[in-house]
Amino acid sequence: MSHFDLTGRKALVTGGAQNLGAAIAKALTQAGAAVVLGDVNAEAGEATAAKFRAAGAQASFVHLDVTDEASWDAAMPQVVSDLGGLDILVNNAGIEITSLLIDLDPVQLRKMLDVNIVGTSLGIKNAFKAMQPGGAAGQGGAVVNISSVAALIVFPALSGYSGSKSAVDRITRIAATESGALGYGVRVNCIYPGLIGNPMGMKLATDVVDIGLFPDAETAVGSVVGLTPLGHLGEQADMANAVVFLASDAAGFITGTGLAVDGGMGS
Repeated sequence: MSHFDLTGRKALVTGGAQNLGAAIAKALTQAGAAVVLGDVNAEAGEATAAKFRAAGAQASFVHLDVTDEASWDAAMPQVVSDLGGLDILVNNAGIEITSLLIDLDPVQLRKMLDVNIVGTSLGIKNAFKAMQPGGAAGQGGAVVNISSVAALIVFPALSGYSGSKSAVDRITRIAATESGALGYGVRVNCIYPGLIGNPMGMKLATDVVDIGLFPDAETAVGSVVGLTPLGHLGEQADMANAVVFLASDAAGFITGTGLAVDGGMGS
């Protein structure tokens, strides 16, 4: 059996209704895992889960606002019940708000920090509670957090986003240390995705044009490609495959670290 085979594994993917979250969930199912998609977008989440089931996967949807502890309290029993356990959590839910520091809107900044930092932290908290000995699942497991290449590089208009994703990196390492010291049996790692040509990535390109940093989106994207040794943007599948690796037995002696999936941009 391949070390990348996730047959019998049970995974929750936050922000799993669409875009990168859906791509990660798809890759997990293709590796054999059963998945629950946690999201605030019920229509998209149910549709994506149905599509996975039509392809032969075990998949379901749960409403989950990652910033709200009560939402986690309601969702986790359903997740464990639907899956028959839990041994993989992917903290994918996140938002990106582009702004120059001189134009900073504190309300928007707090919203982003709430999703990206608080949401990730609550995900780890609930994974630890479920996966630790004596928890609802109790078999240990793996948490994979989604940071960003923005945590590794300097790029204008991304101060808040970069700060939030840098925090995800630090939280990842501390969580891994706590898990090891307290015997939870949970590995915790993160990935640093590069720019992807999905709606979130393309919105960033248009946003930096709107605030006057680039003349057009093509130039903005070209500037990122120019900083990338491999010379092209990443694809969602690139990020999803890295998550499968970190969730699998192939990464069984890896914890408390980050994997750059950025074409060398953050090197």
